[in-house]
Amino acid sequence: MPKVDVTLYAITDNKAIGERDLFEAVEAALQGGATLIQLRDKAADDEELAEKAKKLVGICHSFGVPLIVNDNYKAAIAAGADGVHVGIEDTPVDEIRRMAGESFIIGATAKTVEQAKAAQSAGADYLGVGAVFPSPTKTDAIRITNDMLREIAASVDIPVAAIGGISKDNMRELCGCGADGAALVSAVFAAEDIKAECRELKKLSEQVFGKR
Repeated sequence: MPKVDVTLYAITDNKAIGERDLFEAVEAALQGGATLIQLRDKAADDEELAEKAKKLVGICHSFGVPLIVNDNYKAAIAAGADGVHVGIEDTPVDEIRRMAGESFIIGATAKTVEQAKAAQSAGADYLGVGAVFPSPTKTDAIRITNDMLREIAASVDIPVAAIGGISKDNMRELCGCGADGAALVSAVFAAEDIKAECRELKKLSEQVFGKR
């Protein structure tokens, strides 16, 4: 099972990136210390998504960082990406594991202890748990309290990334929550200086989640 570093998990967002170049934005995040990148592009068709992912794989691997594709495991495999992240209602983790093999990273969303245990048993390599704060990208997301996050993290042996509305201003509120890192969208990709912002966010994440 691949060990996944979720200390600073940067998830792309077209709206946050705006008119800027996706590939330059991701490279800036990597230069700033992002430990995991997820390509999330709901507007792209399979072919376009695979093409973007293929280019991003090269950029991410030059920094020794894996590339994860959101939802679409077929595009991820076609592009040679390192893995996929699936939601609770997406393709089941065990089904993807059977098709993609043991070295393929599979991240899963979990909002309860039961979902977390089930995802781990099915072969997930890490979990995304949230929304821990109101999220600008998922306004209808169910809130997860620190106590709930702590319970979920304690129920599994795989890394747990807190997600949902996390920024420099509120990350410290997650101290002691049991997670291993933070998954960030707007806090990274809407930043004016992505590289500088990631440097600060990574230092903060290491302090909050006990990596130093």
